[in-house]
Amino acid sequence: MSIKTTQVSKCLDKKLLIMGYEVPDLLAIFLLLSVLNLTVGQLGAKLFLVWLPTISFALILRYGKRGKPENYLVHMLRHKMGPKHLCAFSESEKWVSPGREI
Repeated sequence: MSIKTTQVSKCLDKKLLIMGYEVPDLLAIFLLLSVLNLTVGQLGAKLFLVWLPTISFALILRYGKRGKPENYLVHMLRHKMGPKHLCAFSESEKWVSPGREI
């Protein structure tokens, strides 16, 4: 009686990178490109008003995120947009120190 074995990938925990960018980064780059193209794409200087800011944003992302953990921008945005004050109790409850009655 032998043990059945199956070949599996050795890098299941490796993050998905496309051209060196994570998927949320690529979505942000293409969203910026599409919004700029929609808003100022009909003007004469498409290279300077659409492509140059998008390429600059992509390079800033590439070098700004160097050495940062996976999904750094997503976690940073959630932290910045979240509530500034977190409380374990609801607002209607008032904390009373032990041994002191109201």
